[in-house]
Amino acid sequence: MSSMERRLEGKVAVITGGASGIGEATVKLFVRHGARVIVADVQDEKGKALCADLGSDDVASYVHCDVRLESDVKHAVDTAISLHGKLDIMFNNAGILGSYGSSILGEDDTTAVFERMMGVNVLGPLLGTKHAGRAMVAAGQGGSIIITASLASVVGMLGHPVYSCSKHAVVGLARSAAAELGKHGVRVNCVSPSVVATPMALSGEEKVKALGEVISALKGVMLKAEDIAEAALFLASDESRFVSGHNLMVDGASSVTKIF
Repeated sequence: MSSMERRLEGKVAVITGGASGIGEATVKLFVRHGARVIVADVQDEKGKALCADLGSDDVASYVHCDVRLESDVKHAVDTAISLHGKLDIMFNNAGILGSYGSSILGEDDTTAVFERMMGVNVLGPLLGTKHAGRAMVAAGQGGSIIITASLASVVGMLGHPVYSCSKHAVVGLARSAAAELGKHGVRVNCVSPSVVATPMALSGEEKVKALGEVISALKGVMLKAEDIAEAALFLASDESRFVSGHNLMVDGASSVTKIF
């Protein structure tokens, strides 16, 4: 890849949930395109191994980060600035799905499920946006903040009421942040996948089944983590310099087509 094709040359990014799944695919793609990346995750062994595979600390560095803890999120942002002098991209990607088949009428400990889900999926992006936004505003060079939402941000997902609630919430967060931070040149967007075969979403027989079936109107096309990484690359790059407050659906028309 020539320097002309490296779309993030010279940029610095923090990616939460960067040790596996969509985050891992995005870390690898951003590095290929010239970015220096801070991998922020709670999966310490996987995160450190990923960074080691990518080369020196000047390319990719790992920090332990529970996105529910403001001190951890601030540390991830501060690490980017300490190592590289700036922060251009914040990808608030960390998230949890929870067990399928839950119900609003169920007998589960709804409060505990809600608090954990909203802590990771909503408070995490809020803290990431806050601290990345502060750093970007202070630097005066603009920046791009991205949040991983979901197909569940625009449709009601049977079996995942709390998850759907959390993903609707982050779209509202992105729109509000885009309105506030735009005057500082900071863009805020969401990227919304449909079902992706990642360790978070699938295991065992479900994983095998998903490899042959995709919720999509695009026949013969399977959504992969790399597809979401490519969408994040667009939102992170200067090619999307006038895109802000947007929820980019990467769902094979699932949200506009009756496919079930």
